[in-house]
Formats: sequence, structure tokens, C-alpha cells
Amino acid sequence: MAQSGKAFDFKLFKRLLAFTNAYRLVFFFVAFAAVAMSILAILRPYFLQRTIDESIVPQDSNLLVYFISIMLGVLVLEVLFQFAFIFYANWLGQSVIKDLRVSLFRLMTSFKMQYYDKSAVGRLTTRAVNDIETISSIFSQGLFMILADLLKMGAIAGFMLYQSWRLSLIVFAILPVILYATRVFQRAMKVAFEEVRNQVANLNGFVQERLTGMKIVQIFAREETEYKAFEKINEKHKKAWVKTVWYNSIFFPIAEMASSVAIGLLVWFGGLNAAENGIITLGLIVAFIELAQMLFRPLRQIADKFNTLQMGMVAANRVFAILDTKSHIVNEGTVEMSQTKGAIEFKNVRFGYVENEEVINDISFSVKSGETVAIVGSTGAGKSTIINLLNRFYEINSGEILIDGVSIKKYTLNSLRSQIAVVLQDVFLFADTILNNITLNNPDITEETVRAAAHEIGVAKFIDTLPGGFSYNVKERGAMLSSGQRQLIAFLRAYVSKPGILILDEATSSVDTYSEEMIQTATEKITKGRTSIVIAHRLATIKKADKILVMDAGKIVETGTHAELLKRENGYYRNLYEVQFMTEEAI
Repeated sequence: MAQSGKAFDFKLFKRLLAFTNAYRLVFFFVAFAAVAMSILAILRPYFLQRTIDESIVPQDSNLLVYFISIMLGVLVLEVLFQFAFIFYANWLGQSVIKDLRVSLFRLMTSFKMQYYDKSAVGRLTTRAVNDIETISSIFSQGLFMILADLLKMGAIAGFMLYQSWRLSLIVFAILPVILYATRVFQRAMKVAFEEVRNQVANLNGFVQERLTGMKIVQIFAREETEYKAFEKINEKHKKAWVKTVWYNSIFFPIAEMASSVAIGLLVWFGGLNAAENGIITLGLIVAFIELAQMLFRPLRQIADKFNTLQMGMVAANRVFAILDTKSHIVNEGTVEMSQTKGAIEFKNVRFGYVENEEVINDISFSVKSGETVAIVGSTGAGKSTIINLLNRFYEINSGEILIDGVSIKKYTLNSLRSQIAVVLQDVFLFADTILNNITLNNPDITEETVRAAAHEIGVAKFIDTLPGGFSYNVKERGAMLSSGQRQLIAFLRAYVSKPGILILDEATSSVDTYSEEMIQTATEKITKGRTSIVIAHRLATIKKADKILVMDAGKIVETGTHAELLKRENGYYRNLYEVQFMTEEAI
């Protein structure tokens, strides 16, 4: 990967160019257009010289019309090639970033949950949107523009030497000054642009988190505090950009001054020679003035284009850093789980989110097909972790998890997860219709199927009361629905997927009585006849479970039915029941 201050990373650039292979014809056409423009660029000054020396000075009007016609034709060709060059260079850039963005998004959807536990959403959004968009400028304004400029400069320099080596030496004497200034400028801007990208990512991350958590900000009256924090981050962002403006403010006046000095020397030396009837003509002087400007202009612009190229390379470096991330669940299973019986077994399973810190400590238990198992325990006991491990969101450290007697690692990930439906405590809904949030755009699940399922589990009445019914847009994260309503949508989403195994992180503590009753009804309907694991928060669910697993500090400390566990003197479940559930039962 590119290092800070490094002028150019050819290895990274070569890797990026590999994405143009699918558009090879367009790539070569743009390169050809760049060559054509460099040739056409020297024809205008050449014919301008001949026009002055062969028609204007001798006052030959017929020849003047002839040369003007030729220059007009050259200009038309130049305009056509420039149009094709700009259009197809930008088209190529957009095509490349489309492919790159698709590759990145596909990869990000396959990452372990552990990757997202450690990665800021704002930064990932910046990589997938802003940085990839910046990469397109490598092709539209960087690579091909620089190539075209270099070819044009080479053609101009060769033509100048051919016409007059004396005038050429005057122009070339100024080149080292501009080249050195360009080199220093380009190195400084590389570092400056890396800082800009860092600050953009920080800004995006801060804004996204605060907007997402705006309710917390306002509940605790943190508006002024967050405003001041934002001011500091924004100030750093401004300073990073001002540094790039500072470098531009120094470089471009130096380049302009050097160009003016070269033109002045051309007029002085060439004018004296022409006045003394030397070999330098008036047309040659005018042609060299234009050629010198054409030579220096790309030099001044090439620095700016190098900035664009460098900014694109910095962005590419960040994007490839994600593409190179090895954070995938190994999907080497070959067994397709078409329809599971739902028999689950954990054998001596150990797991920790952080190395050397186990949250699941040598757990073993089994769930029979069609059985409902409730898991209870204090916060942090490891209840939700069991859900994550069964779905292979995380890889276990040791032990084995079996479904229908087969290790879950032997199943393909898609078939495994398609047979396990999860209703989480914190329900996530997309900014879309209720129907699309239920089907998740699965074409195999029709609206008729969803409506029938809604009636079966008793949630159709609630959906019909909403404007538009199943077409009602719930907005971002389901903001237009109550927590109980979101929970009901999640139940219906799980139910229509017809899973063999159902996992419920039952969350009814913060919902109203009406919603809770519907959720209890939906729970009974949805768990009937299928293997269910329920992280229980309500006594009603626990009482109806075939088996209760009691967890503490990552271990299963007790197993049994509600009645069996209550009989244990000083048992963990009995103490939990007396503290948490007895009051509920009395009510």
C-alpha cells in the first residue's frame, strides 16, 4: 500500500488498472485520442508561423485564406478528439468505480460481525461512497490527462528543437525551475491530501453517529457539547484543506512567473535576431511564444492533475485496504440444508470476542427437534452470544456445533442461515415499505403469502390500521412505528421465511400491554411445531418452555423445566425467579 509522502505507488496503480481490463477497447481509444491531440497541438503553431511568414509578411491574400482554412480544419479535428477524449475518459472512470463499488459492497456483506464491532460505520461509508468516487478522477482527470499532457509536451519540445535550437534552449532553460517546483509541490500535496481524507472520514463518522443518536443527544441536553465537539472536528477539516490551498497559492504564481520570463526572453532574443536580418523570422517568434505557453501550461496543470491522481491513489489505497481485509467466515461447506429437522447440539464450545477473554466457557447442551428452549441469566452471561454462534456470525474458538448431527461448518452459509430465523431484541427496519421489510425483496415470498401469514399470527389487524397498509413506508430504522409494532413486523418477517429453527430475543419490557399481548400470541403461533431458542424476559414464555438453560458468566449452571428448577434450594434459577419473576407472577 502507498505510504505517506511516497511520490507514486506503481504497484497500487497497476492493481487499479486491472479494473479497466473489461473496457480495454475504450481504454485504448482514449490513449489513441491523447496521441492524436498531441500531434494536432503542434500543427496550429506550425501553420500560424507559415501564415505570418508566407502570407501576411509578403501580403499574399490567397495564401492567407488557404492557411486559415487549414487551421480551421485542424481546430475542428482537435475539438472532436478532445470531446471524445473527455467523454470516454470519464465514462471509463465511472465504469471502473461501478465495478469497484460492487466488489467492495459484496465483500462487506460477507465480513464477520466482529469486523463491524471494531469499525466505525461513518468511515466505511466514506470508503464505499466518497473514496470510490474520488478514484474515478484518476481516469477522468488524472491518468489520461497527464498522459495527454506528457505526449503534447514531448511533441512540442521535439518540434521546437527542429524549428530553432537557439530559441528552444531559452525555453528549456526555464523548464528545470518549473519541474523542481512541480516535484516539491506534488510531494507536499500527497501528504496534505492524506490528511484531508482522514479529516473527511472523521467528520462523516461524527455526523452519522450524532444524527443516528439524536434522541440521546436531546434527551440528555448534549446539543451544546456536541456542537462544540463538531466545531473542533470541522476546524481540523478546514485546516487540512487550507494547507492544500496554501501549497497551490505558492506554486501557481511561481509557475506563471517562470512562463512570463521565458516569453520575455524569446521576444528579446528573437526580436534582436529578426531586426538584424538573422535566421529567426517574425512567424517563428510568434509560433515559439505559443509553443512555450503550450509547453508550460501542461506543466502548471500537470501538477494539479498529479494532485487529483494522488488524491485518487490515496482513496484507492484506503479502498484496497478493505478489499484486502481477511475477516470472512470460512464458507467451505458443501452440504445444502434444504429443510432442517431442528436438532441442535453444542459440544464443549468455547468462544471470546476478544483474544484470551472467553464469554462462552465450555458449553454443552442439546435441543431436540420441535423443542422450545428458554435461556435465562443476567446481562453479559452469554445468552445472545449463543445466537451469534449458531448463525456463524462468529467462529468458535474450540468445540463443535451440530444441527441434525452435522457440524454447521459443513453446511453452506446461505443454506444454514436460510433455515434459521432470528427476531432480535433491537429490531432493525429499512427505510422502505412494511411489505419489503418483511420479504426483504425475496421474489419467492409473495404479498398474498405475507397477508395470509399476518392473519395466522394475529398481526394483520395492526398493519391494516396504518395508512396504505403493507405499502406504508416505515422510514429510517422504522422510526414511524412503536417498538412493539417493530417487534411484530420482525415476528412476521421470521414467520414467512418458514425456518426450521427459530431464535427469539424476546423484548417486551418496553412495549405497551396491547402490543405485548399480540407479541405473546405471535410467539405461540410462530414457535409451534418448530425448534425454538428463546432468550426469555417474560415468565409466560419461560413456563411454556420444554427446557430452561440457566447461564452465568459464560457457563450453563442449571438445566431443567420451570417446575424442576424451582425445587432446587438456593438454586440460581430459583433466586432469579424470586428477584425478577415472582413480582410479575403476582401482578
